[in-house]
Amino acid sequence: MAKYIFVTGGVTSSLGKGIISASLGRLLQAHGFTVTIQKLDPYINVDPGTLNPYEHGECYVTEDGAETDLDLGHYERFLNISTSQANNVTTGRIYQTVINKERHGDYLGKTIQVIPHITDEIKRRVLQLEIGGKYDIIITEIGGTVGDIESLPYLEALRQLRRDLKKNILSIHLTLVPYLSAAKELKTKPTQHSVKVLQETGIQPDILVCRTEHPLPKDIRKKIALFCNVQDESVIEAIDASSIYHVPILMQKEKLDTLVLKMLELEPKQELNIDEWKNFLYKLENPKHHINLALVGKYNELPDAYKSIYEAFVHAGTLNDCKVNVIPIHSENLEKDANFKEIFAEVDGVLVAPGFGERGLPGKLEAVKYVRENRIPFFGICLGMQVAVVEFFKNVIGKEGAQSTEINPKAEHPVIDLMAEQKVISKKGGTMRLGSYKCIIKEGTHAYEMYGKEEINERHRHRYEFNNSYLKEMEEHGMIASGVNPESGLVEIIELPSHPFFIGVQFHPELKSRVEGAHPVFSGFIKACVENQVVKTEVSA
Repeated sequence: MAKYIFVTGGVTSSLGKGIISASLGRLLQAHGFTVTIQKLDPYINVDPGTLNPYEHGECYVTEDGAETDLDLGHYERFLNISTSQANNVTTGRIYQTVINKERHGDYLGKTIQVIPHITDEIKRRVLQLEIGGKYDIIITEIGGTVGDIESLPYLEALRQLRRDLKKNILSIHLTLVPYLSAAKELKTKPTQHSVKVLQETGIQPDILVCRTEHPLPKDIRKKIALFCNVQDESVIEAIDASSIYHVPILMQKEKLDTLVLKMLELEPKQELNIDEWKNFLYKLENPKHHINLALVGKYNELPDAYKSIYEAFVHAGTLNDCKVNVIPIHSENLEKDANFKEIFAEVDGVLVAPGFGERGLPGKLEAVKYVRENRIPFFGICLGMQVAVVEFFKNVIGKEGAQSTEINPKAEHPVIDLMAEQKVISKKGGTMRLGSYKCIIKEGTHAYEMYGKEEINERHRHRYEFNNSYLKEMEEHGMIASGVNPESGLVEIIELPSHPFFIGVQFHPELKSRVEGAHPVFSGFIKACVENQVVKTEVSA
């Protein structure tokens, strides 16, 4: 039987339950165990697919096309695994399932209640990951903060599971030990209250992971252990780190992994091996190059809106012995009269981010025009690719009426158009082209050089595509389709062979970047940016 670890949070949100869960999972993998992680989200949306990025950060898409919480990105990046629909559960999906069963008559006239029907469905979703016996350990992160009304059904389900699973379950509570600078003291009371609230739901945590800005002295740890009814060794310090990628090493130094294995009565399957992770950290901390990249988007006020892109820059930068400094540039500030020479003066490359809608689009068009004409490395993702196509038709081919029908349904030249299967869809949630699709890459192209193979699979999230009626005309003028889906003919990759680096992709490569496996297109982009910096330095000298 699989072992189950539940991670809850208290005092405040955004303490880093996802990073702690992923870090613990990575350490348990290093001991030889097969691990997966699941996120239980307390919001009533069925999935985050219809949420504004300002509300909840980026929407992470899995191989099987599930629109999920961004924490699944951390799980995949740290554990180098692929998650699925089963790894993200929301209150909306739980209630939708129970109500559908009730309408179908599955409950035979019973009154439907939170207990047992909602909690039973939560437990079913948690336990279904064990089907097939693929995993030794399943980590489940419960979203929200202990004490929230929204989280109560999940905590009740956890209480029941602790009765059902007995020695095969462990509860970790992440909490905060704030430092009051005026008093020059670490305060344990918030942690005590958080654990008290958790105990009121019938759950006694086995381990406390304490977020802190300052080291926790032995006397503070003993005090927390005494008042929170855990062993001294069960109080784990989670001090602020300069990078999320240091957290597994910090947790290993705190012996969180060995404590978990001891409590679950598990013997390591192999000697701990995290050499590759340490090598990654060494290169991360000792770069040979430093570059500036402009991230042109319209959600830059919230970095989590582009979380996977930021992390893919870290992975690809490290692979290229390079420190990547990301300069967020709001596309709404890039109008025709903007001083692009000044804005991009210190920039070694430009990425135009994905997104939806008209807001900020004119600025993205102007940015693409400038980098194309000035031979600055360019990388466009999803909408970023579509903008590159529109700009090329407008300013190179001379079709002023070129546009996406998302922006102008009556465009004279709809070079980007709604996908055929999307034209009969009216519902918004879960109806885009989602998940992994095949792409065939032409030999002799920049894309083929980066991937090193003809056939790839990448993840998608879009409704609009390149209009193949304009493909011949585009290629006659120098922009080529270097990657195409073999079934639909959908253009997946465009590039300008005459440019040092000008690539646009319809898919989302950032979703497949890993700590121990940087994505080839991001890696190629960073390499081109480093080379561009060298050229600029030589010219200025």
